[in-house]
Amino acid sequence: MFNASLKQLSIQLAEKKISSTELTTEFLQRIKQFNPEYNAFITVNEEISLAQAKVADKMLATGQAGPLTGIPIAQKDIFCARGWLTTCGSKMLSNFVSPYDAGVIERFNQAGAINIGKTNMDEFAMGSSNETSYFGIVKNPWDIAAVPGGSSGGAACAVAARLAPAATGTDTGGSIRQPAALCGISGIKPTYGLVSRYGMIAFASSLDQGGPMAKSAEDLALLLNVMIGFDPRDSTSLQRDAEDCAQDLQKPLAGLRIGLPKEYFAEGMSQDVASAIEKALVEYRRLGAQTIEVSLPNAPLSIPVYYVLAPAEASSNLSRFDGVRYGYRAPAYSDLADMYRKTRTQGFGAEVKRRILIGTYVLSHGYYDAYYIKAQKLRRLIAQDFTEAYKRCDIIMGPTTPTVAFNLGEKSGDPIQMYLSDIYTSAANLTGMPAMSIPIGFGDKNRPIGLHIMGNYFKEAQMLNIAHQYQLVTDWHLKSPV
Repeated sequence: MFNASLKQLSIQLAEKKISSTELTTEFLQRIKQFNPEYNAFITVNEEISLAQAKVADKMLATGQAGPLTGIPIAQKDIFCARGWLTTCGSKMLSNFVSPYDAGVIERFNQAGAINIGKTNMDEFAMGSSNETSYFGIVKNPWDIAAVPGGSSGGAACAVAARLAPAATGTDTGGSIRQPAALCGISGIKPTYGLVSRYGMIAFASSLDQGGPMAKSAEDLALLLNVMIGFDPRDSTSLQRDAEDCAQDLQKPLAGLRIGLPKEYFAEGMSQDVASAIEKALVEYRRLGAQTIEVSLPNAPLSIPVYYVLAPAEASSNLSRFDGVRYGYRAPAYSDLADMYRKTRTQGFGAEVKRRILIGTYVLSHGYYDAYYIKAQKLRRLIAQDFTEAYKRCDIIMGPTTPTVAFNLGEKSGDPIQMYLSDIYTSAANLTGMPAMSIPIGFGDKNRPIGLHIMGNYFKEAQMLNIAHQYQLVTDWHLKSPV
């Protein structure tokens, strides 16, 4: 059962071949068996999960079920869930039990899905390797000596290791797509504003976006149909007519124009990744697509722009964690200022402190114009490059990551090298455009490789179609490390 797709599980639940309680119990047992080695989950609450499963079984029995009713979904520990420990991978929130549900959690609850547990993540979503979590590192199930990617590394590991049929993640600079690529699964960051950020603990508000992670593009479509929707509690939520993300899955790819940015195929990409990308492009040409070279001249600036804007927003967003209202508070202090200082010193990890300091610096008097305003101007130029490119092509493809998963500890002492892991993914967050990663093979040390697919605004259905058609003629998405 643990290798079945969401569609297959939905059919078996509807046909009473298995109950939600049985399915949930099976995945809880797998978590109990494998999580001590992988550390993919921070919190598991069997009592809550099985209670939800019983409710789902009643819905299934009365014919009130939807496509995801009764199916266990792992939730990244950045989404507040009522009655669940919600830590964001930080000591600062290590004792915080949420009194309410995030918008995304509400939508899954309404769909009858089961919360199978809260997945591990880089602290406050800051990291590209899932090594900054207060609750310990997450290991890549394909090779436990390797990182799973971050910040949604626990979610990617859980899906790849078949500890959950699917999971939610969040993506600020590539945090869904990069771990999806390194763990050999599929993941999509939708257009900014399509998925509610209400109850999603903020890192960088203009960049953060929730999205699903699963084995296949078809599974992603089912998940997105639940996750997408207007939320008046989120000021950045977009009000649009409902659209079925699975509507174009069977569409042929004849005439599709794939843009290949010359900047993405220059130096920096490893040979094994380049070879896998070329093989995937050959398959797309067989499916009727054509490839054309496009240019994104400002794309190389994505990383420096991102690492000015994201820390600036983080500096502001994380100011709320001060030990006064909730979360960790230093045990000993002399006055209010000392409590703030000691609480934040003890409660935040090194990477979070680094980004707060960078963000405070670029927002400070005398540097705001030189750094922050200039980065915002460059952000506009990056978006214009993509707008121009889409006049010549329908979709943009390239590598998700420059290399396969690197070893644990390999880049933790070099922040710049760590940040460059997101060199191909951060532009989608700066522009707000949708992007996804799908598995296309294996490289060095038999570690997975991902193909990055980027589309214009609100082209999720088209992107999922392009990914699905590839997955119909290949089986990389069916490979499992367990």
